[in-house]
Amino acid sequence: MDSVDRQILAELQKDGRLTVTELAARVRLSLSPCHRRLRELERRGAVRGYRAVLDPEAVGLTFESLVFVTMRQEDRDTVAAFESAVADIPQVVQAQRLFGDPDYLLRIVSKDLRAFQQLYDEELATLPGVQRLSSTLVMKHVVRERSLPL
Repeated sequence: MDSVDRQILAELQKDGRLTVTELAARVRLSLSPCHRRLRELERRGAVRGYRAVLDPEAVGLTFESLVFVTMRQEDRDTVAAFESAVADIPQVVQAQRLFGDPDYLLRIVSKDLRAFQQLYDEELATLPGVQRLSSTLVMKHVVRERSLPL
C-alpha cells in the first residue's frame, strides 16, 4: 500500500458515497488507474464495505449501555456458542473479546431502559457460558466512529 492508496482510503472514510470520478479528482489520478486501485483495495479487504451511518436517536434508539461479560468457562465450544448467540442479537452493535477479566465487552442500543432490562433478563443473562454480567450506561459520546489514521 502506497501513499496514493492511503489517500484513496482517507477520502473514502470522509465520504463513502464519492463516485470514482470524484475520488480520482481528489487524489489526482485519472479515472482508470483510480478505479483499478479502488478495486484492488476492495479485493484485498482494506475496504470492507460501504454503508450509511445512522444517528441512533433519530431512529428511536436513545438508550445505550456497555455490558461486560465474564465467562464461567472458555472452552472452544462454549466460546463459539456464546459468540454465535451474541452475533444474532440485533441490539448488540459492537462486541469485543478481551484479554483478562472481563472476557467480553458488548455495546448495546435499545429504545429505553425497559427495553434494555428485557434484553438483559431474557437474552443476555441466558447466553451460553456466562458467569456474570456487569453493565454501565453511556452518558455521552466524546469520540464516535472516527476514521482510521492513515
